[in-house]
Amino acid sequence: MYFMLSYRDVSKRYGDVIALKGVTLEFQPGKIHALLGPNGSGKSTLMKIALGLVKPDSGSVRVYDIDPVRDPVGARRLIGYVPEEVLIYESLTPSEWFSFVGSIYGMDRELLRERLDTLIRVFKMEEHMGKLGGELSLGNKRKVMLITALMKEPKVLILDEPFSGLDPEVARVLKEILRRKAEEGVVIFSTHILELAEAVADDITILRYGEVVARGPISELKGKKDLESYFMEVTGLSSELQELLKAL
Repeated sequence: MYFMLSYRDVSKRYGDVIALKGVTLEFQPGKIHALLGPNGSGKSTLMKIALGLVKPDSGSVRVYDIDPVRDPVGARRLIGYVPEEVLIYESLTPSEWFSFVGSIYGMDRELLRERLDTLIRVFKMEEHMGKLGGELSLGNKRKVMLITALMKEPKVLILDEPFSGLDPEVARVLKEILRRKAEEGVVIFSTHILELAEAVADDITILRYGEVVARGPISELKGKKDLESYFMEVTGLSSELQELLKAL
């Protein structure tokens, strides 16, 4: 079977720390996939390998037919990526930033404007387009990053902790966008919160210490020992997170 994104026996070390150990995963469109695990479980490393930002020590990865180790630029053309860290140019306005990135992507100006008009509206960024990046709130900075990833309509969407810093209304909008994108492409997001994975994803992959300990539809994984064990590690929900989950 052909997979849009696949990992075959991928391992990665950082010195003495094992980030990934023999990970084999395949992703197809039609579902929202969640990578679930505590900090340090290997979620971010797995994502960065698909973009060629991190080179695996062993194993292979394919984005469609592209090997991101050999052709990272080719892989990134197909991927929309939002890292966990907030990374924007604070000296540029969102409007200037989107135009700059659109020119790098080689996007038609009219097409770019049409897509941006829609994304700016759904993320409620109209009043902030003329502000410098450094003047934006954390939530609005994350919106800029999400719009940047979405505006080229990537075939593979990879989001690292995308709901962090978003208010409940925007989180609901993002969930709807992910649902639409999953109909035609691969959608993967990471989280360390079990309830969030359950509220948004169709399938989840649980990582612990760089290994896959459980994977499948949430309906099938509920009640299994691995899922229960991870759930026992999750601390009580904050009031802020409770409000976000209610919106989803």
